[in-house]
Amino acid sequence: MLEIVVKTENGERYVRMSAEELAGLVRRIGGDGDRFLVIQRIPDLPDVFAQVWHKAGDDYTLEYRDGAADRHFQAMVDGPEDAVAAITGWARQEAGWQGGLPWSLLDMGPAREVPPLDLAEDEHEELEKRVREVLVGGYASRAELADLAEEYLVTQDRRPVSREQAEALADRLWLERVAEQAAWQGETDAERLTRAFTALQEAGITSRENFTCCRSCGQSEIGDEGGPDARGFVYFHTQCTDSAAAGHGLMLLYGGFDGSSETTAAIGHEVVVALTAVGLHAEWDCDPARAITVTPLDWRRRLVG
Repeated sequence: MLEIVVKTENGERYVRMSAEELAGLVRRIGGDGDRFLVIQRIPDLPDVFAQVWHKAGDDYTLEYRDGAADRHFQAMVDGPEDAVAAITGWARQEAGWQGGLPWSLLDMGPAREVPPLDLAEDEHEELEKRVREVLVGGYASRAELADLAEEYLVTQDRRPVSREQAEALADRLWLERVAEQAAWQGETDAERLTRAFTALQEAGITSRENFTCCRSCGQSEIGDEGGPDARGFVYFHTQCTDSAAAGHGLMLLYGGFDGSSETTAAIGHEVVVALTAVGLHAEWDCDPARAITVTPLDWRRRLVG
């Protein structure tokens, strides 16, 4: 699988895909509302991406940015196969993938200088602390972290962090975390959890990670997530993620879609079995009215973006 995220004009988002699947998307684009793809690496890196644009009957426009606005290149090709070869080579980080195409440097204008944050020391610390908490949770994108940084200290009459400052802060902390995770070896507990949730989803239990902001919202919205054959559900919300990232274990909420305590208990047992199968320890007293807690838990979730 290619370690990429692909976004389409019509709002589709694909996390990791085969070279054949990527080629299929490149060949597909061209119609109204479906004319371009943007491809980023996993983990996402600031100012590193590729894109392809095509309108039916016209050439294919390829672009890639290599770490800064003054390293943004464009090439035109007349058929999908050249576009497929270039984009796939970029995704695989193959040496010399650019070869043979008429790349030209695009003038994106001068880079805008971002002024330093004008915050009191305690505000600056509070802002970075909150952004780091969400970053360590591992589910936010760079753009979502920038949204958080921009809005976190806003009051009715004060907006102390500009969009540019928020993006700079988010990117700095993001790159610190990318450097940290480069030293991680093997499968992490967070990845084991995802593996357990995937197995539960395949077994007919609607499974959602970092789902909604709280238990109340989760309970009211989880029913809309299940397919017609779903027997029950398991999820954890963003406050649970924060707790896990802080080292306090992870609370899982679960139940049956028929509302009975018998089905809820049965779903709880299946969740515990799935967690145990991937090497995680679950604390649960078999009471369907009580949550399942995954502990101890070394929460390290690799960033995607």
